[in-house]
Amino acid sequence: MIAEATTSVVSNETNPWISAAARFDEAAARLGLDEGLQKVLRTSAKELTVHIPVLLDDGRIEVFTGYRVQHSIARGPAKGGIRFAPDVTLDEVRALAAWMTWKCAVVNIPFGGAKGGVICDPSLLSMAELERITRRYTAEIIEFIGPERDVPAPDMNTNEQTMAWIMDTYSMHMRHTDTAVVTGKPLELGGSRGRPEATGRGCMIVTLQALRRLGLEPGSARVVIQGFGNVGGMAARLMSRAGFRIVCIIEYDGAVYNAAGLDIEALMKHRRETGSILGFEGAEDMDKDEALLMECDVLLPAAKENVITSANAARIRARILCEGANGPTTFEADRILAANGIFVIPDILANAGGVTVSYFEWVQDRQGYFWNEQQVNSRLEEIMVNSFRDVVSYADKHNVHNRTAAYMLALDRVGTAIRLRGLYA
Repeated sequence: MIAEATTSVVSNETNPWISAAARFDEAAARLGLDEGLQKVLRTSAKELTVHIPVLLDDGRIEVFTGYRVQHSIARGPAKGGIRFAPDVTLDEVRALAAWMTWKCAVVNIPFGGAKGGVICDPSLLSMAELERITRRYTAEIIEFIGPERDVPAPDMNTNEQTMAWIMDTYSMHMRHTDTAVVTGKPLELGGSRGRPEATGRGCMIVTLQALRRLGLEPGSARVVIQGFGNVGGMAARLMSRAGFRIVCIIEYDGAVYNAAGLDIEALMKHRRETGSILGFEGAEDMDKDEALLMECDVLLPAAKENVITSANAARIRARILCEGANGPTTFEADRILAANGIFVIPDILANAGGVTVSYFEWVQDRQGYFWNEQQVNSRLEEIMVNSFRDVVSYADKHNVHNRTAAYMLALDRVGTAIRLRGLYA
């Protein structure tokens, strides 16, 4: 099975579903999982495709396609974001749903995995059109979601407002307000303090653990961050405040570099005023592809999938790779990075701070009692530190690299839940 998956990945390296399946097969084989259990774990529980007719502002009717995939509910309700993008595919949503299952298991929170998406280009749509798409999409999947079934969250091109529309639509159908149906909401509607910073904060926490393991100090660590949005920007801000030296930020239109360290707050101000990180005083502009390959202690890709592939993995010169994005490294690139001794903090651990605080939000909504930010951050740190230790201990015990260890740990936890529950017939 591993050989078959590897052959597929060579020709379909950037297909996220094939890449996820190949990593699954490798971990399952090392665990010696029963073939029947493997079939259960690698198969989505439910896949829903919906077609969404929407009246546009100019009076035309357009039909959009949306998906919701629930990969597993073995350990609790399904959990996963909803993305709006023109290139959303069912394979992508399947892969992301599976990753959510493994991610929740790695940090040991009681959720399974899900993901959703709508094929559309938000940059071409008004707020009113986005609201109509969101509400109709919610109505189409409403029997699939709920606080005890499937809890959506923001993802690419969706935000707090999108979640507010989903919560309101769901509540109107249920005839009572139910804030726990989604996470990532505005504070005024049951959101959690610390949620916007959670993914970036989680990246910082596990990077600190990796530095300590390698005997490095944050103040001497040269950090390159790809992406300056919610994850990358927040990670840059928090890491800069913690004493890291952020030497380079990479965006879609180029990169900026300063060997002494960038002033992140000033760079954010520059980007707000100009719409770009380029031309920032006190830094030099760089080609974005060259910047990704510069020598550094920490490389944090926090933008999109398939950034590190077999084409460039051999030229990555980081000591630590912390995956803030989902799927930034392909299966083929994994082998190259491992051979070169790069310490990888895999995405299903590195960026799990977001779903962890989403779990906190769900808990707070359900109990009707909300925590202050210090409590949220303290509990997040405890979970991320313990999860990092669990993964590296698993890697040491089984003599595998961290990504395989994270998958093995996740499969073991989800598989144990399925064995204990048994198969209903």
